[in-house]
Amino acid sequence: MSDIHNLFLTHAHTDHVLGAVWVVRLVMQLMRQDKYNGVLHIWGHDKVLGVLRWICVHTLPQKLTKLLEDRVLLHEVRDGDTVSIESWQLKCFDIRSTKEKQFGFRLNMREGQVIACLGDEPYNEANRQDVSGADLLLCEAFCLYADRDIFHPYEKHHSTVLDAAKLASELHVKNLLLYHTEDKSLAVRKQKYVEEAKAAYDGAVFVPDDLETITFE
Repeated sequence: MSDIHNLFLTHAHTDHVLGAVWVVRLVMQLMRQDKYNGVLHIWGHDKVLGVLRWICVHTLPQKLTKLLEDRVLLHEVRDGDTVSIESWQLKCFDIRSTKEKQFGFRLNMREGQVIACLGDEPYNEANRQDVSGADLLLCEAFCLYADRDIFHPYEKHHSTVLDAAKLASELHVKNLLLYHTEDKSLAVRKQKYVEEAKAAYDGAVFVPDDLETITFE
């Protein structure tokens, strides 16, 4: 946890923002124990940062929350903003969600590689230039297309693995990472998701487990 110094929040749904509360709490505790060097920067739009701040202020002890604006810094970004994070360039974009204000990003890394994140809803054509040609695309895939009648992804504003694979092929991205999935098939998820994706996409497909490290070209 002490190695994390930048955090990007896409939106304020509970399965995203509540996890950030625990990250902030643990980092603050490390700071107080002199086990964390520097500052934690948190990037997001106005709503998600407001929600995060409110939860922290009203649920965490003051000895921790006094670190807000001192060593835990909340940075508001707007649609189209580009910010520098060390030697990386991060461009933020509105994914045009109809449910909740939500941002994705295009990250230009110091090595010249590009990582694009679409948040947790299906791709919107308005974001083509921010996603096209990425070296790694982070894309939600709620379930297999073959299981769409079981998990009803479209009713939940989500994509299937096959949808994500077709998108990756159309946008000419080099590697595809699938996340935000159902959790009923964990034992076979990696194998099944990769198999379905490969039916429509020729690049490398990653379906990571928690804390797994991936390497891509």
